[in-house]
Amino acid sequence: MAIIIIMDKILQTVGLELMFCTPQKCESGCGLTAVELAKRLNLKPDIVKKKLKILQEKGIVRSIGINPKYWQFDNYNFQRMDEEDEVYKMLCDFENVDFGRYFQY
Repeated sequence: MAIIIIMDKILQTVGLELMFCTPQKCESGCGLTAVELAKRLNLKPDIVKKKLKILQEKGIVRSIGINPKYWQFDNYNFQRMDEEDEVYKMLCDFENVDFGRYFQY
């Protein structure tokens, strides 16, 4: 089943939140749960879980554990993605991204 993604802002936000997540920003050093991610982004957990599934199918996020399931960004796989992939392009499009959200200067 091919997934067609046209600049999905929620998917981009979820991906970037995991991309810039550090162990210091997580309650657990293992990563973020879907519920924690939903609270940070003010989204419903079901929506976040659907977006995480898409990112997992692309191989750029992985889950650890079962209950709770922690999510981590897989930078190794992300760097090896096809540059023409829609998700890759979306995550590299920083035109409307507020980096103050991810970094403290």
